[in-house]
Amino acid sequence: RDDQAETVLLGLARGSGPRSLAGMAPVSGLYRRPFLDLPRRTTVAACAALGLSPWDDPHNDDPRYTRVRVRSRVLPVLEKELGPGVAEALARTAGLAREDADALDEWAERAYSDCALSDISGRVTLAVEALEPLPGAVRRRVLRRAAVTAGAPSGALSATHVRAVERLVTAWRGQKAVDLPGGLTAVRRYGTLILAIRPIA
Repeated sequence: RDDQAETVLLGLARGSGPRSLAGMAPVSGLYRRPFLDLPRRTTVAACAALGLSPWDDPHNDDPRYTRVRVRSRVLPVLEKELGPGVAEALARTAGLAREDADALDEWAERAYSDCALSDISGRVTLAVEALEPLPGAVRRRVLRRAAVTAGAPSGALSATHVRAVERLVTAWRGQKAVDLPGGLTAVRRYGTLILAIRPIA
């Protein structure tokens, strides 16, 4: 739980969205985190009671890492100034954010199916008319999915990129195409939004 609290706090400090604030999931693919709801003091006490000697990663004490400074300096100050339970509250926030992010992702998947006129690697075409009425949080997820499907590297695609593409839908004034990572371009033509490897024919 302490690690989860640190993850949420780092996400807040970076201005991240709900998926980042959702922190680590108890189940994610092959990974299982059965102790995610337990505070560190409980796992430490359990190891001591069972005579186990857990391995401590030396990086966990190296203040060069932001996470270590959050753990050793920031969280203790928050607990002192705001009272006990900050780590628990941050972990609870992660759970709430995960539920919301999961619901929005599910909605966006359905919306993507409704908007996508074509969907192949290297080129995705979306119907602007179907994108326009969507709430921004859903629309931006659809646009991100379209860009990644077309070939934009997920890690290089920022919120700034996605919002620039969104303006082709919500603030259309005949503006030029938007360049995206991975050699992609997003352009609006005849009521469609095309995301494709440059140049778009």
